[in-house]
Amino acid sequence: MTPPALRYHRRVTSRPAVSLAQRKRQLVVDELTEAAFRLLTAQGFDTVTVDEIAADAGVSKRTFFRYFASKEDVIVRFLTDLGAGISAELAARPAAEPPSAALRHAVSVPLAACGEHGDRALRAVQLILRTPALHARFLERQSEWRAQLSAELARRLGLDPAADLYPRLAAGMALTAFGAVLERWSDSDGAADPAALTARAFALLAPALDAPAH
Repeated sequence: MTPPALRYHRRVTSRPAVSLAQRKRQLVVDELTEAAFRLLTAQGFDTVTVDEIAADAGVSKRTFFRYFASKEDVIVRFLTDLGAGISAELAARPAAEPPSAALRHAVSVPLAACGEHGDRALRAVQLILRTPALHARFLERQSEWRAQLSAELARRLGLDPAADLYPRLAAGMALTAFGAVLERWSDSDGAADPAALTARAFALLAPALDAPAH
């Protein structure tokens, strides 16, 4: 079964046809990811070993390390794949759209994907946000998204990313909103609506985000 985050990532990116070897590789990655989610969300991050994840997926420990550097990398893939599409979503927004609206739409797509996948996604997000090692790895990935968002914002607004502070500051605000919504959704055990939370967050940020457009 393909993890939801991977289905989302495939939907927002165009990929050429893959070879049989690549499909087999992806199958192993998917099996390891499913096994990690199943064990880590049920038993807790600290108690599960790489050996147990590999055994549950039906592969060797050596095979595990062929695809992942650590068990942190397996579980963080979920949010990494969701966030990887934010800059692509921003690039697809109409050129005349205010920055706050464009960024809100871009961020709302992966947040909506979390809500759509229900309990499984909620348990994964809670595990990532509540486990220091996973949260730290997630923040590392966000630094990559910030650079991508900064570049796209600079392109849209005709700004020099090396000289103008706005693109990086705006990207940081958008990703802070993304993280705040995830945390509130997680703390509410899924009761809060990600779309409503996102709208509230960007309503607060809109004056600062739209300043260059004025």
